[in-house]
Amino acid sequence: MKPKFGLFDVVLYGMLLLVVLSCLYPFVYMIAVSFSGVVPVLKGQVFLWPKDFNLHTYAAVFEKPEIGRAYLNTIFYTVLGTTISLLVSAAGAYALSKKHMLFHRGFMVMIVITLFFSGGMIPTFLVVRSYHLIDTIWAMILPTAVSSWNIIVMRTFFAGIPQEVEESGKIDGLTDIGIFFRLVLPLSKAILATIGLFYGVAIWNNFFSALLYLRDANLFPLQIIVRNMVLQGQGTGAGNIGGDSLIVDESIKYATIIITTVPILMVYPFLQKYFAKGALIGSIKG
Repeated sequence: MKPKFGLFDVVLYGMLLLVVLSCLYPFVYMIAVSFSGVVPVLKGQVFLWPKDFNLHTYAAVFEKPEIGRAYLNTIFYTVLGTTISLLVSAAGAYALSKKHMLFHRGFMVMIVITLFFSGGMIPTFLVVRSYHLIDTIWAMILPTAVSSWNIIVMRTFFAGIPQEVEESGKIDGLTDIGIFFRLVLPLSKAILATIGLFYGVAIWNNFFSALLYLRDANLFPLQIIVRNMVLQGQGTGAGNIGGDSLIVDESIKYATIIITTVPILMVYPFLQKYFAKGALIGSIKG
């Protein structure tokens, strides 16, 4: 029997289509403007498809030295930060998944409390400064290294691993650390990929930590450069044509935003098969 396709389904799919279009249009428009020539952009002739296609805008963006430096900084922060966050979160979540651990309930209560209350911006800044992390790469990594929500999700996932797996490791002479690294982590690719994606996207888009803790421009991530260009109207100077640089500067901003967004979007297709599985398992088990 074929499922019925009624009026409600038509309305639902129509609304979803509108949501998709509203999300895609700004991105497609930015791509079209960034690849268009100066004259069509100045005349406002660009809509969804580039006119007078060229790569001059992207060349102008990459010629700016701080863009390349910030790009490398962001990649470094993302790779190192995601690795550290995953290791710390997975180790903590695995320990918390063992109900026989001493003070298990107390630790869980303290972690859950942080979901609702935080120290605030000023106390956090004072803590970071007291550890002499200001103007260092660790200021971008350590203060945001652990998410309480991610630990809870990973803990739920680890609690669902059969006890027999760990018992077999103990029979073979593995310690708790050996069981964690040699048995538990290889069986947890789904949740590691999912939480790793959460951490990676958060670090890639993180500019607030840089605003608070970084003073050295050589340490700035790419998001700070984009923020300055978008909010303060800073262009590269390459678009000053005919005495009117406003729209050309907009093209440069769009190109910079595209350059910033595309790399992290390219990661999703490779992790998609793990994403749904890991998020669902970590949410419903236990």
